[in-house]
Amino acid sequence: MQYTRFVLWLLAAVAFLTGCVNPPEYPEEPVIQYEGISKNTIYQFTNGPQDSIVIHFSFTDGDGNISSEDSTDIFIKDSRFPELPPTIVGAFPPIPAEGTGNGISGDVFFTVINSGQGVCCIFNDRFCVADERFPADTLTYEIYILDQAGNQSNTIRTEQIRVLCLGQ
Repeated sequence: MQYTRFVLWLLAAVAFLTGCVNPPEYPEEPVIQYEGISKNTIYQFTNGPQDSIVIHFSFTDGDGNISSEDSTDIFIKDSRFPELPPTIVGAFPPIPAEGTGNGISGDVFFTVINSGQGVCCIFNDRFCVADERFPADTLTYEIYILDQAGNQSNTIRTEQIRVLCLGQ
């Protein structure tokens, strides 16, 4: 009987102590980490089939203010155009403020599609080239995010992506 009571008290103490784990502490500005891409080859939109690449990164934000209904939060830059401003990729879905006081973390997956002016081969200042002399082009994407306070995250870079200029 004494032994059973001791074991029950010990289990209760362990349960109580494990319930008191501190939440993680994140910096107030967002931090992102590159996780990968779905593939590293894509067809140019003018000559190949519709194609896409999914880019995956994770994020943390200490004050949890990563999104709002009318925000633009995710930015991407093509390495072949260092002088141009980044393109707005989109926004995080609205995240309720309840429960974000200790910060938030998560994963983002977004798709780059080769339609419109999405993915193009560029050679000798010519865009969307379909020339046998230039069968492929390469690029990387730089990505960063902004929170509601305007804090910019670090910038991550994808691995090299090969664009097939001549189609299939």
